[in-house]
Amino acid sequence: MREGQRGLCFVRAREGDQVVLTTYGRSSGFCIDPIEKKPLNHFLPGTAVLSFGTAGCNLACKFCQNWDMSKSREMDTLADAASPGTLAEAAVAWGAHSVAYTYNDPVIFLEYAMDVADACRERGVRSVAVTAGYICDAPRREFFAHMDAANVDLKAFTEGFYRNICGGSLGPVLETLEYLRHETDVWFEITTLLIPGENDSPQEIEALSRWVTDRLGPDVPLHFTAFHPDWKMRDKPCTPIATLSRAREIAMANGVRYAFTGNVHDPTGGSTYCHHCGERLIKRDWHALSEWNLTEDDHCRQCGTRCAGVFAGPPGHWGRRRVPIHLATDDNPTF
Repeated sequence: MREGQRGLCFVRAREGDQVVLTTYGRSSGFCIDPIEKKPLNHFLPGTAVLSFGTAGCNLACKFCQNWDMSKSREMDTLADAASPGTLAEAAVAWGAHSVAYTYNDPVIFLEYAMDVADACRERGVRSVAVTAGYICDAPRREFFAHMDAANVDLKAFTEGFYRNICGGSLGPVLETLEYLRHETDVWFEITTLLIPGENDSPQEIEALSRWVTDRLGPDVPLHFTAFHPDWKMRDKPCTPIATLSRAREIAMANGVRYAFTGNVHDPTGGSTYCHHCGERLIKRDWHALSEWNLTEDDHCRQCGTRCAGVFAGPPGHWGRRRVPIHLATDDNPTF
């Protein structure tokens, strides 16, 4: 890159003889969300999470549903500013159990995300990465050492999809998933947005879910979520709920114990069931919980089988609320 020139991600630029992060400490906005919106169904269910992102991305997905932020090339998008300490204090003040690095991929603002995570950890607040997992080995290890949970967006299960629609490659994403499962204690779940005619065939879902159970094991939750037309893929229809339900059934038939539908009202597909006796453990409709049949130590009340996840006793009661917030400056630390 020439002096002052930015890369595809927008946030990295050449200054002198270094490539630097130009957006440290700046965000496209802050919001208190339900943790289920990330989506994470087996990580501190029912609790609030402080969400924020920056601008730019290291992929170029034509279907991006946060394109106004992830594809932004305007510094005005980054209207809000907060130091790591301010973000951690805001999470505590709002009763958020975690902070999520989301809206655009946190691997491109790695330094900022890691500093926020460290500040949060000092205050007992956990960190959640919502990421496409498209990252090289060395920064992958550095980044996830600071995270407590992640939702990894497995966009499809073909190289052609990644190359032609995302401008990337499937291989590094699979490497990230295997790294998380076999070399870390990070709780993670996987999301695949099903786009009609692109990545929703029974054959592809079959291959994807078999890979998950074979390489990651049966306890990694797998979310199939509904697409809506956006950015450069406005010619595609919304995903029928029948497609999501079929994908969920295929995944469970292949041994995935916790398969979910998302972005739709579907209490059956959105709920958690005991993989041993079939008892409904957690009833969900979209992001709201209405039934809880786990013991205090995370076992099924009916048969005693443990449910995989990170729980903290009874669920929280944040519900579906989404609350945009404004963070004060460090000179005026009120929220």
